[in-house]
Amino acid sequence: MASTDRIEKRVTLRAPVSRVWRAIADAREFGRWFGVELVGEFAAGKTLTGIFDEELNEAAIIDYQKSRGLRPSKVKLPEKGAVFCTVERIEPERYFSFRWIPYGIDAEADLDNEPTTLVEFRLEGVAEGTLLTIVESGFDRVPAHRRERAFRMNEGGWAAQAENIAKYVEGV
Repeated sequence: MASTDRIEKRVTLRAPVSRVWRAIADAREFGRWFGVELVGEFAAGKTLTGIFDEELNEAAIIDYQKSRGLRPSKVKLPEKGAVFCTVERIEPERYFSFRWIPYGIDAEADLDNEPTTLVEFRLEGVAEGTLLTIVESGFDRVPAHRRERAFRMNEGGWAAQAENIAKYVEGV
């Protein structure tokens, strides 16, 4: 792996910055394309809880881990009221960031003590609509026994989420 610390995904969305911003910075809208039901509103310094919209298929997730060349781990769904993220910074229609436990459904994750990664969304108006850059960094601080799995699972996850937000804001 070239870098274990940072994931970056860029996607050009055929939607105005204001529409993409709402999809990212409004907790209800974020949950719709991300697949999580969040409790509360995004605000700097605020911690939000959430639960997944659908039950996760552990066998499929384990198969996916194997397909990525990883030592698979079981999945542990967050309990109701579990922390989803803590908002870091909000700069309307330009930048939004939060911290979370990377690949937090990993049964080997210590949700009470594990360091978080920083997830950043940057928006830029372009001729086609909006260039969205998603960056997650800080994987080098994840415990060694989980680091590569957290990185690779989130790398695949952000690729899928980039497609999800495109479908959501473009109405595909």
